[in-house]
Amino acid sequence: MNKRQFLGTAAVAGAFPIVAQAAKTAERGPALLTVTGAIARSNRGPLDPALDQMMHKHQVTFTKAWTFDYASLIALPQQTIRPTLEYDGKPHTLRGPLLTDVLAHAGATLDGKGILVLRAVDGYNVELPVAQARARRFIVATHVDGNPMPLGGLGPLWAVYDADRVPEMAAQPLAQRFTACPWALYHVDVKV
Repeated sequence: MNKRQFLGTAAVAGAFPIVAQAAKTAERGPALLTVTGAIARSNRGPLDPALDQMMHKHQVTFTKAWTFDYASLIALPQQTIRPTLEYDGKPHTLRGPLLTDVLAHAGATLDGKGILVLRAVDGYNVELPVAQARARRFIVATHVDGNPMPLGGLGPLWAVYDADRVPEMAAQPLAQRFTACPWALYHVDVKV
C-alpha cells in the first residue's frame, strides 16, 4: 500500500469509527456461548425476546452479555483432558479453554462464593460453584479426539472436567460423574 492509500484509509477509519467497528463485528462468527450476570465487559445488548427465542423460552434475562464465537474460544489458552466418558465407557481426548479463563475474559466476578448456572440448548441447567469449577479445572470443550464437536452430538461446546482425575468423582459410577457437565452448552450466568 502506498503512502497516499494508507493516509486515505486512515482518514476514513478515523472519520467513521462506527463503520470500522461494524467491519470488525461483521468478521465475527455466530455467537456460540453467551455469558451474563456478574460480568464487567459486554459486547452485546439486552436479551431480545423476538430474536433470542431459545434464551427467552429458557427464561434467561439480561441487560448485557459477552458472547464468544468459535474463533474467540479457540484463541484462548487450550487445555487437554482425557476422561472416560459415560456414553461409551472409553477415554476420549477433549480440548478447550478453562471455563474460568472464558469467564475471566468476559470480566466475570469469580470469587469463592459465586455460582455459575450452566445451560444447554435442550434447557438442561446446573448450578456449579465457582470454587468447584476452578478445583476440578472445568473446560469448555470445543474438540473431541482432535475434531471439532458438532451440534447434534456433545457439542459444539461442552462444559466438562476430567472426572478420572478427581478421586471423589472417580469413585462414583460412570453415569453419575458428569451430572454437572451440560453438553451443547450455550449460556453461562455468573451469580455472586
